[in-house]
Amino acid sequence: MSEISDFRSDTVTRPTPGMRRAMAEAAVGDDVLGDDPTVQELETLAAGIVGKEAALFVPSGTMGNSVAVKAWTRELEEVIVEARSHIFNMESTHLTFISRVTPRPLGSRRGAMDPDEVEANIRKPSVHIPETSLVCVENTHNNWSGAVLPLANLKALRSVADKHQIRIHMDGARIFNASTASGIPVKDYAALSDSVMFCLSKGLSAPVGSMLAGPRDFIDYARRIRKALGGGMRQAGVLAAPGLIALTEMVGRLGQDHARAKKLASAIAGLPGVKLDPADVETNIIIFGLSHPRVSIAEFIAGLRKKRILALALSGGVRFVTHKDIDDEDVERAISAFKEILA
Repeated sequence: MSEISDFRSDTVTRPTPGMRRAMAEAAVGDDVLGDDPTVQELETLAAGIVGKEAALFVPSGTMGNSVAVKAWTRELEEVIVEARSHIFNMESTHLTFISRVTPRPLGSRRGAMDPDEVEANIRKPSVHIPETSLVCVENTHNNWSGAVLPLANLKALRSVADKHQIRIHMDGARIFNASTASGIPVKDYAALSDSVMFCLSKGLSAPVGSMLAGPRDFIDYARRIRKALGGGMRQAGVLAAPGLIALTEMVGRLGQDHARAKKLASAIAGLPGVKLDPADVETNIIIFGLSHPRVSIAEFIAGLRKKRILALALSGGVRFVTHKDIDDEDVERAISAFKEILA
Protein backbone atom coordinates (compact mmCIF):
# COMPACT_ATOMS: atom_id res chain seq x y z
CA MET A 1 0.00 0.00 0.00
CA SER A 2 1.39 3.41 -0.96
CA GLU A 3 0.89 6.65 0.94
CA ILE A 4 -1.99 7.57 -1.40
CA SER A 5 -4.45 5.03 -2.78
CA ASP A 6 -5.10 6.32 -6.30
CA PHE A 7 -8.25 4.76 -7.75
CA ARG A 8 -8.85 7.48 -10.35
CA SER A 9 -7.74 5.41 -13.35
CA ASP A 10 -5.39 2.67 -14.46
CA THR A 11 -3.59 5.41 -16.41
CA VAL A 12 -1.84 6.35 -13.14
CA THR A 13 0.16 3.12 -13.07
CA ARG A 14 3.89 3.65 -12.71
CA PRO A 15 6.49 1.75 -14.75
CA THR A 16 8.10 -1.24 -13.08
CA PRO A 17 11.81 -1.23 -12.19
CA GLY A 18 12.35 -3.57 -15.13
CA MET A 19 10.68 -1.09 -17.45
CA ARG A 20 12.92 1.71 -16.20
CA ARG A 21 16.02 -0.40 -16.81
CA ALA A 22 14.79 -1.34 -20.27
CA MET A 23 14.27 2.33 -21.10
CA ALA A 24 17.83 3.17 -20.07
CA GLU A 25 19.31 0.29 -22.04
CA ALA A 26 17.09 0.37 -25.15
CA ALA A 27 18.65 0.15 -28.59
CA VAL A 28 17.40 3.17 -30.54
CA GLY A 29 17.30 4.65 -34.00
CA ASP A 30 15.15 7.24 -35.73
CA ASP A 31 11.65 5.81 -35.90
CA VAL A 32 10.44 8.36 -38.45
CA LEU A 33 13.20 7.11 -40.74
CA GLY A 34 12.15 3.56 -39.92
CA ASP A 35 15.28 2.35 -38.19
CA ASP A 36 14.50 2.14 -34.47
CA PRO A 37 14.98 -1.58 -33.70
CA THR A 38 13.09 -1.55 -30.42
CA VAL A 39 10.02 0.07 -31.99
CA GLN A 40 10.19 -2.45 -34.82
CA GLU A 41 10.31 -5.30 -32.31
CA LEU A 42 7.31 -3.90 -30.42
CA GLU A 43 5.26 -3.42 -33.58
CA THR A 44 6.00 -6.96 -34.75
CA LEU A 45 5.11 -8.42 -31.36
CA ALA A 46 1.88 -6.41 -31.10
CA ALA A 47 0.73 -7.39 -34.59
CA GLY A 48 1.31 -11.04 -33.82
CA ILE A 49 -0.55 -10.92 -30.53
CA VAL A 50 -3.72 -9.50 -32.11
CA GLY A 51 -3.36 -11.51 -35.33
CA LYS A 52 -2.99 -8.58 -37.71
CA GLU A 53 -0.50 -8.06 -40.54
CA ALA A 54 1.16 -4.98 -39.05
CA ALA A 55 1.06 -2.55 -36.16
CA LEU A 56 2.01 1.05 -35.46
CA PHE A 57 3.32 2.51 -32.19
CA VAL A 58 1.48 5.74 -31.34
CA PRO A 59 1.86 8.12 -28.39
CA SER A 60 -1.69 7.64 -27.09
CA GLY A 61 -4.91 5.70 -27.49
CA THR A 62 -6.69 8.83 -28.66
CA MET A 63 -4.16 9.26 -31.45
CA GLY A 64 -4.53 5.59 -32.38
CA ASN A 65 -8.30 5.96 -32.68
CA SER A 66 -7.93 9.28 -34.51
CA VAL A 67 -5.56 7.76 -37.05
CA ALA A 68 -7.80 4.74 -37.58
CA VAL A 69 -10.93 6.79 -38.24
CA LYS A 70 -9.03 9.09 -40.58
CA ALA A 71 -7.59 6.15 -42.49
CA TRP A 72 -10.91 4.33 -42.93
CA THR A 73 -13.12 7.33 -43.81
CA ARG A 74 -13.47 10.35 -46.05
CA GLU A 75 -15.05 13.74 -45.43
CA LEU A 76 -18.85 13.83 -45.77
CA GLU A 77 -19.17 10.29 -44.42
CA GLU A 78 -20.76 9.03 -41.22
CA VAL A 79 -19.44 6.78 -38.43
CA ILE A 80 -21.67 4.70 -36.15
CA VAL A 81 -20.54 4.87 -32.51
CA GLU A 82 -21.99 3.69 -29.21
CA ALA A 83 -23.61 6.59 -27.34
CA ARG A 84 -21.42 6.32 -24.23
CA SER A 85 -18.24 5.33 -26.02
CA HIS A 86 -14.88 6.90 -25.24
CA ILE A 87 -14.25 7.73 -28.89
CA PHE A 88 -17.47 9.79 -29.02
CA ASN A 89 -17.46 11.40 -25.58
CA MET A 90 -13.89 11.73 -24.36
CA GLU A 91 -11.50 12.18 -27.28
CA SER A 92 -11.79 15.90 -28.02
CA THR A 93 -14.16 15.52 -30.98
CA HIS A 94 -11.46 14.20 -33.33
CA LEU A 95 -14.20 12.57 -35.42
CA THR A 96 -15.29 16.01 -36.59
CA PHE A 97 -12.09 17.97 -35.99
CA ILE A 98 -9.61 15.66 -37.73
CA SER A 99 -11.62 13.27 -39.91
CA ARG A 100 -14.50 15.67 -40.61
CA VAL A 101 -17.06 12.88 -40.39
CA THR A 102 -20.41 12.84 -38.64
CA PRO A 103 -20.81 10.54 -35.64
CA ARG A 104 -24.12 8.68 -35.35
CA PRO A 105 -24.42 7.54 -31.71
CA LEU A 106 -26.60 4.53 -30.92
CA GLY A 107 -27.77 3.18 -27.59
CA SER A 108 -26.69 -0.20 -26.32
CA ARG A 109 -26.94 -2.84 -23.65
CA ARG A 110 -23.78 -2.26 -21.62
CA GLY A 111 -21.84 -1.21 -24.69
CA ALA A 112 -23.15 -3.92 -27.02
CA MET A 113 -25.11 -2.26 -29.83
CA ASP A 114 -28.09 -4.10 -31.32
CA PRO A 115 -26.96 -5.42 -34.75
CA ASP A 116 -30.43 -4.82 -36.19
CA GLU A 117 -30.35 -1.20 -35.06
CA VAL A 118 -26.86 -0.78 -36.46
CA GLU A 119 -28.02 -2.15 -39.80
CA ALA A 120 -31.06 0.13 -39.78
CA ASN A 121 -28.77 3.12 -39.33
CA ILE A 122 -26.36 2.30 -42.15
CA ARG A 123 -27.08 4.93 -44.76
CA LYS A 124 -26.36 5.30 -48.46
CA PRO A 125 -25.29 8.75 -49.64
CA SER A 126 -27.44 11.34 -51.38
CA VAL A 127 -27.27 15.08 -51.75
CA HIS A 128 -28.81 15.24 -48.25
CA ILE A 129 -27.39 12.21 -46.49
CA PRO A 130 -23.84 11.11 -45.56
CA GLU A 131 -22.66 7.60 -46.36
CA THR A 132 -21.94 5.26 -43.44
CA SER A 133 -18.41 3.90 -43.82
CA LEU A 134 -17.32 2.74 -40.35
CA VAL A 135 -18.62 1.24 -37.12
CA CYS A 136 -16.61 1.77 -33.92
CA VAL A 137 -16.87 -0.62 -30.97
CA GLU A 138 -15.20 -0.47 -27.55
CA ASN A 139 -13.96 -3.50 -25.59
CA THR A 140 -13.85 -3.32 -22.62
CA HIS A 141 -16.29 -0.44 -22.42
CA ASN A 142 -15.00 2.27 -20.12
CA ASN A 143 -18.23 4.14 -19.36
CA TRP A 144 -20.18 0.90 -18.90
CA SER A 145 -18.01 0.04 -15.90
CA GLY A 146 -15.44 -1.95 -17.88
CA ALA A 147 -18.04 -4.19 -19.52
CA VAL A 148 -16.84 -6.97 -21.82
CA LEU A 149 -18.55 -7.04 -25.20
CA PRO A 150 -20.01 -10.50 -25.89
CA LEU A 151 -18.25 -12.30 -28.72
CA ALA A 152 -21.62 -13.21 -30.24
CA ASN A 153 -22.52 -9.51 -30.46
CA LEU A 154 -19.25 -8.71 -32.22
CA LYS A 155 -19.81 -11.58 -34.66
CA ALA A 156 -23.27 -10.27 -35.47
CA LEU A 157 -21.92 -6.76 -36.04
CA ARG A 158 -19.23 -8.23 -38.29
CA SER A 159 -21.90 -9.92 -40.39
CA VAL A 160 -23.79 -6.64 -40.76
CA ALA A 161 -20.62 -4.76 -41.70
CA ASP A 162 -19.63 -7.36 -44.28
CA LYS A 163 -23.12 -7.33 -45.79
CA HIS A 164 -22.88 -3.56 -46.32
CA GLN A 165 -19.15 -3.51 -47.11
CA ILE A 166 -18.18 -1.19 -44.28
CA ARG A 167 -15.31 -1.39 -41.81
CA ILE A 168 -15.18 -1.98 -38.06
CA HIS A 169 -12.61 -0.32 -35.81
CA MET A 170 -12.22 -1.61 -32.27
CA ASP A 171 -11.18 0.73 -29.49
CA GLY A 172 -9.55 -2.06 -27.51
CA ALA A 173 -7.81 0.20 -25.01
CA ARG A 174 -8.40 -2.52 -22.40
CA ILE A 175 -8.77 -5.53 -24.71
CA PHE A 176 -6.44 -7.59 -22.52
CA ASN A 177 -8.82 -7.00 -19.60
CA ALA A 178 -11.63 -8.28 -21.80
CA SER A 179 -9.64 -11.38 -22.67
CA THR A 180 -8.65 -11.99 -19.04
CA ALA A 181 -12.24 -11.70 -17.83
CA SER A 182 -13.84 -13.79 -20.58
CA GLY A 183 -11.13 -16.32 -21.34
CA ILE A 184 -11.50 -15.45 -25.03
CA PRO A 185 -8.14 -14.91 -26.78
CA VAL A 186 -7.34 -11.37 -27.86
CA LYS A 187 -6.93 -12.63 -31.43
CA ASP A 188 -10.54 -13.81 -31.47
CA TYR A 189 -11.80 -10.35 -30.56
CA ALA A 190 -9.45 -8.60 -32.96
CA ALA A 191 -10.40 -10.93 -35.83
CA LEU A 192 -13.87 -9.40 -35.82
CA SER A 193 -12.57 -5.90 -36.53
CA ASP A 194 -10.63 -4.45 -39.47
CA SER A 195 -8.39 -2.52 -37.11
CA VAL A 196 -7.80 -2.51 -33.37
CA MET A 197 -6.15 -0.07 -30.99
CA PHE A 198 -4.95 -1.12 -27.56
CA CYS A 199 -3.14 0.75 -24.80
CA LEU A 200 0.14 -0.12 -23.15
CA SER A 201 -0.14 2.66 -20.57
CA LYS A 202 -3.17 1.53 -18.57
CA GLY A 203 -3.30 -1.76 -16.69
CA LEU A 204 -0.19 -2.96 -18.55
CA SER A 205 1.73 -0.18 -16.78
CA ALA A 206 3.99 1.19 -19.53
CA PRO A 207 4.54 4.94 -19.10
CA VAL A 208 3.61 5.91 -22.68
CA GLY A 209 2.02 4.55 -25.78
CA SER A 210 -0.61 2.54 -27.60
CA MET A 211 -0.66 0.22 -30.59
CA LEU A 212 -2.79 0.39 -33.73
CA ALA A 213 -2.96 -2.85 -35.73
CA GLY A 214 -4.54 -3.88 -39.01
CA PRO A 215 -3.77 -4.75 -42.64
CA ARG A 216 -0.30 -3.76 -43.85
CA ASP A 217 -1.51 -1.19 -46.39
CA PHE A 218 -3.74 0.36 -43.73
CA ILE A 219 -0.80 0.64 -41.32
CA ASP A 220 1.42 2.12 -44.05
CA TYR A 221 -1.17 4.84 -44.58
CA ALA A 222 -1.71 5.20 -40.83
CA ARG A 223 2.01 5.89 -40.44
CA ARG A 224 1.66 8.85 -42.80
CA ILE A 225 -1.33 10.16 -40.84
CA ARG A 226 0.55 9.74 -37.55
CA LYS A 227 3.34 11.90 -38.96
CA ALA A 228 0.87 14.54 -40.15
CA LEU A 229 -0.67 14.71 -36.67
CA GLY A 230 2.74 15.24 -35.06
CA GLY A 231 3.03 11.69 -33.75
CA GLY A 232 6.28 10.81 -35.52
CA MET A 233 8.93 10.15 -32.87
CA ARG A 234 12.69 9.90 -33.19
CA GLN A 235 14.62 7.71 -30.72
CA ALA A 236 11.33 6.18 -29.60
CA GLY A 237 12.93 2.92 -28.53
CA VAL A 238 13.21 4.31 -25.01
CA LEU A 239 9.39 4.42 -24.97
CA ALA A 240 8.86 1.16 -26.86
CA ALA A 241 11.09 -0.84 -24.49
CA PRO A 242 8.64 -0.78 -21.56
CA GLY A 243 5.89 -1.65 -24.03
CA LEU A 244 7.65 -4.94 -24.74
CA ILE A 245 7.64 -5.71 -21.02
CA ALA A 246 3.99 -4.65 -20.79
CA LEU A 247 3.01 -7.26 -23.38
CA THR A 248 5.28 -10.06 -22.21
CA GLU A 249 5.11 -9.71 -18.42
CA MET A 250 2.11 -7.64 -17.33
CA VAL A 251 -0.89 -9.22 -19.05
CA GLY A 252 -0.98 -12.21 -16.72
CA ARG A 253 -1.53 -10.14 -13.60
CA LEU A 254 -4.71 -8.32 -14.78
CA GLY A 255 -6.90 -10.89 -13.03
CA GLN A 256 -5.67 -9.54 -9.71
CA ASP A 257 -7.10 -6.13 -10.59
CA HIS A 258 -10.43 -7.70 -11.49
CA ALA A 259 -10.61 -9.63 -8.22
CA ARG A 260 -9.90 -6.48 -6.19
CA ALA A 261 -12.53 -4.50 -8.09
CA LYS A 262 -15.09 -7.24 -7.44
CA LYS A 263 -14.18 -7.32 -3.75
CA LEU A 264 -14.58 -3.55 -3.42
CA ALA A 265 -17.85 -3.53 -5.37
CA SER A 266 -19.33 -6.33 -3.26
CA ALA A 267 -18.36 -4.58 -0.02
CA ILE A 268 -19.85 -1.18 -0.88
CA ALA A 269 -22.97 -2.20 -2.81
CA GLY A 270 -25.24 -2.25 0.24
CA LEU A 271 -24.03 1.00 1.82
CA PRO A 272 -26.39 3.99 2.19
CA GLY A 273 -26.73 5.95 -1.05
CA VAL A 274 -24.64 3.59 -3.19
CA LYS A 275 -26.39 2.37 -6.34
CA LEU A 276 -24.36 -0.55 -7.63
CA ASP A 277 -24.90 -4.11 -8.80
CA PRO A 278 -21.63 -5.99 -8.23
CA ALA A 279 -22.54 -8.30 -11.11
CA ASP A 280 -21.91 -5.36 -13.45
CA VAL A 281 -18.25 -5.22 -12.41
CA GLU A 282 -16.61 -7.62 -14.84
CA THR A 283 -13.10 -6.20 -14.98
CA ASN A 284 -11.26 -3.40 -13.16
CA ILE A 285 -13.66 -0.44 -13.39
CA ILE A 286 -16.38 0.34 -10.83
CA ILE A 287 -18.90 3.05 -11.70
CA PHE A 288 -21.73 3.58 -9.23
CA GLY A 289 -24.45 6.10 -8.56
CA LEU A 290 -24.39 8.00 -5.26
CA SER A 291 -27.52 9.55 -3.83
CA HIS A 292 -27.01 10.00 -0.11
CA PRO A 293 -29.32 12.01 2.17
CA ARG A 294 -26.44 13.88 3.80
CA VAL A 295 -23.31 13.43 1.65
CA SER A 296 -23.04 14.93 -1.84
CA ILE A 297 -20.73 13.45 -4.43
CA ALA A 298 -18.34 16.39 -4.03
CA GLU A 299 -18.32 15.92 -0.24
CA PHE A 300 -17.76 12.20 -0.66
CA ILE A 301 -14.76 12.74 -2.95
CA ALA A 302 -13.38 15.34 -0.53
CA GLY A 303 -13.84 12.97 2.39
CA LEU A 304 -11.93 10.26 0.55
CA ARG A 305 -9.13 12.68 -0.26
CA LYS A 306 -8.74 13.52 3.43
CA LYS A 307 -8.16 9.81 3.96
CA ARG A 308 -5.55 9.77 1.16
CA ILE A 309 -7.85 8.00 -1.31
CA LEU A 310 -8.35 9.41 -4.80
CA ALA A 311 -11.37 8.72 -7.02
CA LEU A 312 -13.16 10.50 -9.86
CA ALA A 313 -16.54 12.20 -9.60
CA LEU A 314 -18.98 11.66 -12.46
CA SER A 315 -22.35 13.18 -13.18
CA GLY A 316 -24.49 11.48 -10.56
CA GLY A 317 -21.84 9.01 -9.52
CA VAL A 318 -18.27 7.99 -8.79
CA ARG A 319 -15.58 5.97 -10.61
CA PHE A 320 -13.03 3.67 -9.01
CA VAL A 321 -10.43 1.74 -11.02
CA THR A 322 -8.11 -0.95 -9.70
CA HIS A 323 -4.65 -1.48 -11.22
CA LYS A 324 -1.10 -2.65 -10.57
CA ASP A 325 -0.42 -0.01 -7.92
CA ILE A 326 -3.56 -0.86 -5.92
CA ASP A 327 -3.15 -3.78 -3.53
CA ASP A 328 -5.38 -5.52 -0.99
CA GLU A 329 -4.57 -2.97 1.72
CA ASP A 330 -5.65 -0.13 -0.56
CA VAL A 331 -8.96 -1.89 -1.13
CA GLU A 332 -9.48 -2.43 2.60
CA ARG A 333 -8.65 1.22 3.23
CA ALA A 334 -11.26 2.26 0.66
CA ILE A 335 -13.92 -0.03 2.12
CA SER A 336 -13.34 1.40 5.61
CA ALA A 337 -13.51 4.95 4.26
CA PHE A 338 -16.79 4.26 2.46
CA LYS A 339 -18.36 2.90 5.62
CA GLU A 340 -17.19 5.84 7.73
CA ILE A 341 -18.17 8.60 5.30
CA LEU A 342 -21.56 7.16 4.34
CA ALA A 343 -22.61 5.89 7.78
